[in-house]
Amino acid sequence: MSMLPIPRLVDLKYDNWSIQMSALLESEDLWDIVERGYKAPQEGVDQTEAQKTAMAEQKRKDKKALFSIYKALDEATFEKVVESTTSKKAWEILQVAYKGDERAKSIRLQILRGEFESLEMKESENVSDYFTRVLIIVNQLRRNDDNIEDSRVIEKILRSLEPRYDYVVAAIEESKNVKEMKVQELLSSLQAHEARMQRRRREPMEQALQTKLTIID
Repeated sequence: MSMLPIPRLVDLKYDNWSIQMSALLESEDLWDIVERGYKAPQEGVDQTEAQKTAMAEQKRKDKKALFSIYKALDEATFEKVVESTTSKKAWEILQVAYKGDERAKSIRLQILRGEFESLEMKESENVSDYFTRVLIIVNQLRRNDDNIEDSRVIEKILRSLEPRYDYVVAAIEESKNVKEMKVQELLSSLQAHEARMQRRRREPMEQALQTKLTIID
């Protein structure tokens, strides 16, 4: 393996760990073997030298990936995958252990979709913080195979902003094609509007302070 440290599952939530670990394995050209799996050659089937070399390389990669997964686990979790003969099998066991089977996954998706639909911007919240809350749930949905599109996320955000953003929401909907808009583009537009509102609130206060200081002088 490279000099990059192997992320430890015990230190991270499973979703975050799996993203980091898959990125590390991909950087080492090992992720394909984890995704596709390694199949040992059948006994009694003749192979050319080229096929034998290719199979030996696949086996080497698989064991290297499997060792990397082992290194990421604490002792208790290691016991769950120790019988795995391939990196693909070990990865699948961890997925089931931490994300559940299909039924559990379906329930989790329902919960996340409910959380997404109930999102509302708080009066005390700024644009950046609200976007962070939204994107945390959106990313969890996508990790659980819900291919939620940016356009749906944008429509949800525009519907759930504080009333003080109503006129800028109307302007965005009239001037831009929301279906083709990107989430970061919307964030930039709203942050610019937020900065203008904050500046307008400060100016009267600064003028009043300046007037007061002038009177005192």
